[in-house]
Amino acid sequence: MAQEEFDLIIIGSGPGGYVAGIRAAQLGLKAAVVEKDPKFGGTCGLRGCIPTKALLHTAAVMDEIRDAGDLGITVAEPVLDIVKAQDRKQKVVDSNAKGIDYLFKKNKVAGLHGVGRITGPHEVEVEGPDGKKTYGAKFIMIATGSVPRDVPIAPADGERILNSDHVLELKKVPATLAVLGAGAVGTEFASIYTSFGTKVTLIEMLPRILPIEDEEVSAELQKALRKRGIEVMTGTKLLSAEKTDSGVVLRLEGGKKDTVEAEMLLVAIGRKPVTENLGLEALGIELERGYVKVNAQMQTSVPHIYAIGDVINTPWLAHVASAEGILAAEHMAGQTVKPINYDRVPSCTYCDPEVGSVGLTEAKARERGYDVQVGKFPFSALGKARILGKTAGFVKIVRDKKYDEILGVHILGVQATDLIAEACVALQLESTDEELMHTMHAHPTLSEAVMEAAHAAHGAAIHI
Repeated sequence: MAQEEFDLIIIGSGPGGYVAGIRAAQLGLKAAVVEKDPKFGGTCGLRGCIPTKALLHTAAVMDEIRDAGDLGITVAEPVLDIVKAQDRKQKVVDSNAKGIDYLFKKNKVAGLHGVGRITGPHEVEVEGPDGKKTYGAKFIMIATGSVPRDVPIAPADGERILNSDHVLELKKVPATLAVLGAGAVGTEFASIYTSFGTKVTLIEMLPRILPIEDEEVSAELQKALRKRGIEVMTGTKLLSAEKTDSGVVLRLEGGKKDTVEAEMLLVAIGRKPVTENLGLEALGIELERGYVKVNAQMQTSVPHIYAIGDVINTPWLAHVASAEGILAAEHMAGQTVKPINYDRVPSCTYCDPEVGSVGLTEAKARERGYDVQVGKFPFSALGKARILGKTAGFVKIVRDKKYDEILGVHILGVQATDLIAEACVALQLESTDEELMHTMHAHPTLSEAVMEAAHAAHGAAIHI
């Protein structure tokens, strides 16, 4: 017999689950969120976005101090206390988790701690510190997220071979670090530990780093990372990883080296959805390659059961999960919802220099048959970037010549992850490039680079 009845029970309290619970409560649904961890926040809040960016901030401040002499400020060479940096990171994580607690109380969302499992069409069992309890629900949402994916020839042990969870807890900075996988996660950690003083080798099996980004962005970022002292090896396959007393020896194929030795290896080749032991198969919920299949309203093959975030085959991004959670909650509440346009999902990589993008790459736009014109503006030609001493990178705008619609915006450089927001609004409103180039931007600012790129896309560049 159910302990309590809810309109909606959500399994998972990441940025998809907790946001969906709050939105459902705002719409008058009695909602509960189940979380296996002692704190709310999921991977993003506890082991992903938030702690990673806290360490990235420490790394950025260290780099700023090193460059202070160029500004006429004499300071000693910075020395990292990794234990204090980790403690500060944890305070940020804990503060965020407390914020979710507060939001649940404010919106009357029930937070249930324990491992959740669907035991019937309208039933969720929660195994917590006080044993098993069963709850009833009109709707159920699966928001269980993902975990780091292991490589069979280099399984993570938390000591010599690390995954993204392990590397967030290091109490000692390795002298050398090999990073397998040059997507966002691998590139960010390569950037962090380079700033911390580690000699980093970044290894990618595909022909370029950040393979989902525009090709010009990938190429320019690779140059910037090499300039920072990171050894970048693309088109390189890992054949074996042998642990030794002093570290790990990697045997490689296809790159400029056959072997690489490092104190530690970080495996950052992606994540896998958490869909096992949830009771999905017994209910007839369809899976495809481990992902839950859903329609445009986030409904599974059992219509009152929804799934969002990393458990479905959409981009593994916190903001995607949040948008999907809101859409699903609104659909349950009987509101008219508009399917998510995944072409308009912003992608951000918080390495140094940063990468921010939204919309189609130049190659993808041409592949879809658009008559494309591109405009680029380098940060080296921008007054504010010179003031900051951060002149690496550029803004690139991809537009359709026929209707002048902005198809994609790609930024490599200082504060790219914040600057991309303007482009997100432009694409959402289906702006033309001409509208963007005639939108007045304050001077001197970094955002002027976006306006200047829009001018360049019309062959009317002013400052280059």
